[in-house]
Amino acid sequence: MNLKAEIALAHRLADAARAEILPLFRTQVDSEAKDDATPVTIADRNAEEAMRRILKAEAGQDGVHGEEFGIEPGKSGRQWVLDPIDGTTAFLAGRATFGTLIALLVEGFPVLGMIDQPVLGERWLGVMGQATTLNGQVVSTRRCRELASATLATTGPHYFDEHQGHTFMTLASRTDHKRMVMGGDCYNYACLASGHIDIVCEAGLKIHDYAALVPVVEGAGGVMSDWRGEPLHAGSDGQVLALGDPARLEDVLEAMAAAH
Repeated sequence: MNLKAEIALAHRLADAARAEILPLFRTQVDSEAKDDATPVTIADRNAEEAMRRILKAEAGQDGVHGEEFGIEPGKSGRQWVLDPIDGTTAFLAGRATFGTLIALLVEGFPVLGMIDQPVLGERWLGVMGQATTLNGQVVSTRRCRELASATLATTGPHYFDEHQGHTFMTLASRTDHKRMVMGGDCYNYACLASGHIDIVCEAGLKIHDYAALVPVVEGAGGVMSDWRGEPLHAGSDGQVLALGDPARLEDVLEAMAAAH
């Protein structure tokens, strides 16, 4: 699949989002709670609107699914999935661990994904059948010889219900818990793709939270799945695993099954 034009378009989308986000970072920007109690700011909304304007002009036949403004159906069988600021809480706290997520889905499966951290100027690009890059340089995940030495990350325990939290802690007990990372949102997956984290385990994610991550992680040599080991797609339940070393997937699934 030749996605050269779509890659260029994704870069323009990320540039447009950066232009809206950067001037508001570490300012006293107001926020409000959405229906799901997560925060939203004018930076989130302005960034998504900027990306939608470009898509309407340049890819009008494609559908668009954005976190802030919902779904706009298309006619092409393709859909752009946008999360203008994944990690709004981190953005509000002045922490550069949030990111803009851009994905292209074809028949419900992600074929292109981008993680853009505007403050640090870091942009990961994953494309089906190609190696993942960070600012144009190929990156790769790292080997993990055993689960006991793995660095595990999650955004926060409050995203788990009681059963999910028990499952996560059972997994954590099998890893190097002294090196466990809390917080990070999409940036955890970017760090995993670059070989700095071994496992990310999360729940409650929506399609705009994970669609862009799959091509980035898998193009770097990792694997992403749900908690049953099944591939992620538009209908997945939001329980997400990412591993830098696919050889550890069965170990992770076995550890999580032990919680039941």
